[in-house]
Amino acid sequence: MSNPTPLSELNDRSREVFRLIVESYLDKGEPVGSRTLSRQLTEQVSAATVRNTMQDLEHLGLLNSPHISAGRLPTQQGLRLFVDGLLEIGGISGVDRNEIEKSIPEDAPDIQAALDRAGKMLSGLTQGASLVLAPKTESAIRHIEFVSLAADRALVVLVTADGQVENRIFTPPAGMTPSAMREAANFLNSVMEGHTVDEFRKIVSREVSKNQNELNTLSQKLIEMGVAIWADGPEGSFERLIVRGRANLLDENANEMDLERIRQLFDDLERKRDLENLLSLTEAGEGVRVFIGSENKLFSLSGSSLVVSSYMNSERKIVGAVGVIGPTHLNYARIVPIVDYTAQLMGRLVSGPPR
Repeated sequence: MSNPTPLSELNDRSREVFRLIVESYLDKGEPVGSRTLSRQLTEQVSAATVRNTMQDLEHLGLLNSPHISAGRLPTQQGLRLFVDGLLEIGGISGVDRNEIEKSIPEDAPDIQAALDRAGKMLSGLTQGASLVLAPKTESAIRHIEFVSLAADRALVVLVTADGQVENRIFTPPAGMTPSAMREAANFLNSVMEGHTVDEFRKIVSREVSKNQNELNTLSQKLIEMGVAIWADGPEGSFERLIVRGRANLLDENANEMDLERIRQLFDDLERKRDLENLLSLTEAGEGVRVFIGSENKLFSLSGSSLVVSSYMNSERKIVGAVGVIGPTHLNYARIVPIVDYTAQLMGRLVSGPPR
């Protein structure tokens, strides 16, 4: 996308015409005509003068006309200029704050249920589609064990500090004996206890390299295979993406093209490999980020906006994100503080009570 025209290049009349068009578009989602604008301007000018100003703004790439002799709409570039330079964002309203706090209490005993409620709440408050990217499990490891099932099958069992037990089957190296499996598990338990699964691969790789003289070749292969099973586990080991409010993106006049665009949008969202891209979008800048149309590389279609913010755990590590998806004429001034406050409460929720 080309760099947006700086606001400094617009005179007072052009800036006011541009602001009124965008604000009307965000409110109604419809083109604005010169006659309507001439009645709203601070300066009394004719509709012809307003049309000339609109043509200048169109030439700068900030407006376009969907039909001949119709009013004007802001372009994606125009919306970006407005959001960055003219949008006035206040604090969150008391009503919205109360709704968010009811859905995400800091002492919620079931975090997953609270995440689901947060998605429904965001969708209901904004009348858009909401997304909540839930964090990975960060429990420390308490114990690991290898169990021989057959000559070509073994089970690796992982017990976490919070009591969860996970089992995965893999193919061990040929010739692996039960005693060698016990030795490998003893070695892992001596170096892994107290560390999270995310830290698993790096620590094991370093320790295996350092202690390779103490480990026979078969045990080393067993450990490396077991680590690969955990590091490249099934989809369930990745973050959960919770999406709510698909129907909010379609109005009663939706046509077949609209339906296909929404279907494609959610197909993109539900691809697990794109979840990391969603988090990377939020890491490039602090606070809430607004992506308009094709600026958002996660979606393969334009015509939608994403307002998104990451949230952090108690160690100030980004572990998830919350956001709202809707048409480009979203009420950004209201939705930005809603997403911001929701992200703050999500961070407190996953961090647990202060110690």
